[in-house]
Amino acid sequence: MEPLRSVDENTLLAPRRTREGGRQGRRGKRATPSQALHRPFIVRNIPPYEVLSEENLMRIEAAADRILAEVGIEFRGDDETLALWRNAGADVSGELVRFEPGMLREILKTAPPEFTQLARNRENSVRIGDRNVVFAPAYGSPFVMDLDKGRRYGTLEDFRNFIKLAQSSPWLHHSGGTICEPVDVPVNKRHLDMVYSHIRYSDRPFMGSVTTDDRAQDCIDMCRILYGEQTVADNCVILGNVNVNSPLVWDGMATKVIRTYARANQAAVIVPFILGGAMGPVTNAGAIAQALAETMAGCALTQLERPGAPVIFGNFLSSIALRSGSPTFGTPEPAVGSLVVGQLARRLKLPLRCSGNFTTSKLPDAQAMTEGTMSMLAAVECGANFILHSAGFLDGLLSMSYEKFVMDTDLCGALHTYLDGVVVDDNSLALDAFSEVGPGNHFFGCAHTMANYQTAFWDSDMADNEPFEKWSDAGSVDAATRANRLWKKRLQDYQAPEIDGSVDEALQAFVAQKKASVEDQWY
Repeated sequence: MEPLRSVDENTLLAPRRTREGGRQGRRGKRATPSQALHRPFIVRNIPPYEVLSEENLMRIEAAADRILAEVGIEFRGDDETLALWRNAGADVSGELVRFEPGMLREILKTAPPEFTQLARNRENSVRIGDRNVVFAPAYGSPFVMDLDKGRRYGTLEDFRNFIKLAQSSPWLHHSGGTICEPVDVPVNKRHLDMVYSHIRYSDRPFMGSVTTDDRAQDCIDMCRILYGEQTVADNCVILGNVNVNSPLVWDGMATKVIRTYARANQAAVIVPFILGGAMGPVTNAGAIAQALAETMAGCALTQLERPGAPVIFGNFLSSIALRSGSPTFGTPEPAVGSLVVGQLARRLKLPLRCSGNFTTSKLPDAQAMTEGTMSMLAAVECGANFILHSAGFLDGLLSMSYEKFVMDTDLCGALHTYLDGVVVDDNSLALDAFSEVGPGNHFFGCAHTMANYQTAFWDSDMADNEPFEKWSDAGSVDAATRANRLWKKRLQDYQAPEIDGSVDEALQAFVAQKKASVEDQWY
């Protein structure tokens, strides 16, 4: 198996846009240079947290090994997956599979520690793994909400609006996947509209369907139209985010999707969804051990299907309100648990998807930003490489909020600077400025300030930094209202990236043919 290869400038089918031209260039002229700087992804300059000792990490790994060897994991409804495990040497009894300690780690040695996901605009391709950090929108909400219309079911128009908002932000790197469910499109056909919309309204990387293996294959086939057969064979161009049925069950629909992506040399994101006290123990260490066992099994399956296929070690720890049984998000226990999961993923040498901007709040309010900031900081500090749910998450992931989306992208902008760390060089030490200013004077007009002021500090698009009186005279506008105005302006200013006309026609023909070949299904 040849390793994943990068491609040259001629591989992508869509015309490239330079940073100086088009919408990006106009935004750059309006903003300070630090704001206008577009990065396809972040390369972190601060180390991830290491919160557990070697001894305690080994205890969690040993607990996961015991779960795998003594309890096992059920693989339901997929005989081919059971055959793969049997041939690999696992103990298969009906649908229950048990694994000897170390077996999955050995299989995972063929998985790449880092890989590139191509974008149709070469400049927007992302690198996933190592010190790289990629922010993507929230994923999977059936509802959308805004201050004008309230909470309602998502539509294809909403779906496309969020793609446009993501494309318009310099602080996101990825178009995401099912940003919201377009419930006005039949269930068995909406994946075609969603993937086409990502391709047409964004030139960043995107995710595909995971609801059935046939739909996953449709998404891969659309990528073959966009990029060409050989490019897809040699490179990762699409991700599929697949969840475990925690506790300790992989259903056949999920494993077939995993194998479909891996077989095509595309990346599956393997994610347990553990609410402590419901689908896992209430204690952090036990839930982490369970997550490790479930995730290793899913990641290893990709390597049995195709050794060397890219895969992302995913994690979604959360908690419940034990008095009511309601899920809670953005709480401290899962946040610190994410730091431990980061350590475990690095020991396996796998790219990590962890945490996100989680909240149970029903409005884009203080609760939303407190919970979201806690979980988002955990994501960047645990060393996560691909951070899904970076923007828009509200209502325990049941709703995508227009206002919260732009508030969250603003936080993503701040995190770019946070992850840059502290530069120490002659300019940043500013000794000439001290000599010029001397004791008791100010630095406002000195040569060092004038040379650096445009790029010295991150500048929020959302925050109001004016004096109280000026803010009051302007109407005492709160953050949610400012966000409401901002998302509307961004949609108004949005311009779709160019796409090759013949490719667009071929994609539309594929979608039309697929839709015409089956009856609508609404469930």
